[in-house]
Amino acid sequence: MNAKPSTTTTPPGPAPSLPRPIRVAASLILLRDGADGMEVLLLRRAEKADDQNSGASVFPGGVVDAHDRRLHLMCKGLDDAAASARLGLPDGGLDYYAAAVRECFEEAGVLLASDADDRLVELDGLPPSRLESMRHAAEQGTDALLAVCEAQGWRLAMDRLAYFSHWLTPPGMPRRFDTRFFIGQMPPAQAVRPDGRETVAHMWLKPAEAADPRRGLKLMNVTRRTLEQLAGFGSAADCMAHSRALTRIVLNMPRLADGPAGRRAVNIDEAAYEEIGHLDPDGKGHAHYALEPGLVTRLSARVVRMAGAADSHHGYFVGGEGGHWALIDPLPHGLAQNAAPGRVKWLLWTAAGTQPSAASLEALRSAWPDAAVLWPQPGDTLRLAGATLHVSQAADQGAPARQFLLAEERMLFTGRAAPPAAHATGEAEWIAPASGFIFRAQR
Repeated sequence: MNAKPSTTTTPPGPAPSLPRPIRVAASLILLRDGADGMEVLLLRRAEKADDQNSGASVFPGGVVDAHDRRLHLMCKGLDDAAASARLGLPDGGLDYYAAAVRECFEEAGVLLASDADDRLVELDGLPPSRLESMRHAAEQGTDALLAVCEAQGWRLAMDRLAYFSHWLTPPGMPRRFDTRFFIGQMPPAQAVRPDGRETVAHMWLKPAEAADPRRGLKLMNVTRRTLEQLAGFGSAADCMAHSRALTRIVLNMPRLADGPAGRRAVNIDEAAYEEIGHLDPDGKGHAHYALEPGLVTRLSARVVRMAGAADSHHGYFVGGEGGHWALIDPLPHGLAQNAAPGRVKWLLWTAAGTQPSAASLEALRSAWPDAAVLWPQPGDTLRLAGATLHVSQAADQGAPARQFLLAEERMLFTGRAAPPAAHATGEAEWIAPASGFIFRAQR
């Protein structure tokens, strides 16, 4: 049987551009112990019209070059097999370590390298003109840096680096980077010298001070979050020891979303993170990181949420077939009336805390005079407007309560603010709590 031709037409205009490839990168976080505690090096990027991070304060770093593998010849203290295992890669892990050291030398003039006696090199003793020529040569390519190291008898000191974190730029950003962050202690007898092109200034600050908004630094999300994490360490040695002891480093990929403060990156540990990924996997930015009262969100083909007040619960419209809907946990005072995606035919409640008083129930009957009020029992199955709801007893609940599993969407409406016990989720893939964002049942 032949398919019916589509009548959809494409509007005139330029063809949508393909997403840019994700570029792999490496960054080196330099630490030192100051008089008042541990300090971190930040470089200020030059102002550039085409740079999404123009003027930002950053850690030294950049893109891993295809030729960074050549620097393996000059690395000591770590081979590619061990570096790859540490980064969870089949091979090429040492490329990231080498790129982090190379970029730090190019941008900040600091080189983590050792001499023949395994002592960190002392660049401050070199004539300024010679040091500048070495940096210029290194910027020309990997072969030049190799030649510099070979001529001096130096080896890149990979044993002085510790793998710290792994970040991926959110979907929807104009440029995306898959970046490995390393930490290292500032070598003695070296001074920070920004290159004047990519970086124009530098500062040593305590991490908490640098992250403080009152400081006024322009910080990318990843930089701010890293500074907040570093603020928990009292010394550079403590931070290094912590990093070396890590057995698993999780990929952090923020997601873009809208809210009261405008569009921003939402991090993996924030309550809205999983819902944003579910609703907006491509990073278009239309999901929300705050549930403001009255916000209407379509969670799936069969579920629409109406956000209640901060100290209240949310209402969920479920079904939709034939334009008819069931309303789980209606909001008080008829707040959901204008948000109804169709004709409300059934009213249901979950936990005892959301059940209405006699006055509220009367108001709801006035708002939806043809809606039936249902009080199903655990074990019942409701089939309402294309939605199959399995009713069960809410576990670990102080008062008698019920919860509904929407079979078609594998979404569980618990009527609870806190996540239910694992054994209570049944066949659910998503949990819809009384207040808060939906999240995956198995975490």
